[in-house]
Amino acid sequence: MIHDGTQALVVDPGEAAPVLRVLQEHRLKLTTILVTHRHADHVGGLHDLESVLTGPVYGPASLTPHGVDQVVHDGDAIPFLNLVFQVFETPGHTQEHLSYFCDTSATENNLTPILFCGDTLFSVGCGRFFDGHPEWMLNTLNRLARLPDQTKICSAHEYTLSNLAFAKAVEPGNSAREDYESLCHERRSRQEPTLPTTLSIERKVNPFLRLNEPEIIASVKQQGFPITDPLSVLTALRAWKNAF
Repeated sequence: MIHDGTQALVVDPGEAAPVLRVLQEHRLKLTTILVTHRHADHVGGLHDLESVLTGPVYGPASLTPHGVDQVVHDGDAIPFLNLVFQVFETPGHTQEHLSYFCDTSATENNLTPILFCGDTLFSVGCGRFFDGHPEWMLNTLNRLARLPDQTKICSAHEYTLSNLAFAKAVEPGNSAREDYESLCHERRSRQEPTLPTTLSIERKVNPFLRLNEPEIIASVKQQGFPITDPLSVLTALRAWKNAF
């Protein structure tokens, strides 16, 4: 949720109850909802939020039956307060997946850029391929990797510790991952989230953004996967992670 003390924006409300509770506690008016894709843990709360929503629900065209009333496409701009969210089509997890990027450096807010990426990019991981394809995910990850270093990556799920365990198997010699793992374990021991992460961190520790690293390629080959290019590395990594 983003709010200014009066108006609130929510991304992927899988459940209505937590949103309603925060709205009531802070006396906020829900004016905008952004939706990334169709899975129930991202749209399950839309119906129960209709009674308090005073503005649009933005999302892909395939989600109009789920409550999206403002269909958006790649390159569209969504205003909220004095911010503007740029729509990215980011298929891979699903065919219709969208992400929302706000380059706050282009505003007077003096805030870091922020990306709501749903189930596309996680800290130290990426989403499973459902009806998406590895080629799509590779293009998507390459696109997101070009965003500013300081971009806050707001993933939809707290998968960081399990992803770190996989990353250790894939790239055991990565000292940056070791440092990040210690930090994340410390945060979780205090029942704090590891998210948001930043793109600069993810470039150092996320194997799905490090497809050309020799140690990662060697690890994938040791698992018996045929490797010819970054696409085959990504495909192998995701298959390995699915069974990890």
